[in-house]
Amino acid sequence: MDKVFIKGLRIQTTIGFYQWEKEIKQTLVLNIAMGWDTARAAENDELDKTLDYAEISLAVEKFANENPVDLIETLAERIASFLMSTYQIPWLKLAIDKPGAVHNTETVGVEIERGQIS
Repeated sequence: MDKVFIKGLRIQTTIGFYQWEKEIKQTLVLNIAMGWDTARAAENDELDKTLDYAEISLAVEKFANENPVDLIETLAERIASFLMSTYQIPWLKLAIDKPGAVHNTETVGVEIERGQIS
């Protein structure tokens, strides 16, 4: 299976369990790999037959800001579900980092994989 990917997507959103986190925006960094047959787009050089990573990047940021949650685990599941249903993506791998969330670490986060690789 071919993959379309987005690496290092930095978004500002409200995320966190603690009350002070609910009152601020924090940076999350997302890496998304999406299974897709890129040959269909390449055949006639057609954007509408592939996954538009610019459109998806904007959609992910909008989704995160319109659906605030406490846990990045919850956000990861919801983004995965949103992307798979909206864009008919059969498989994806999504990592969400929350830089600076834990003292003495570069980043913490979660990585999930959903769907089937064909």
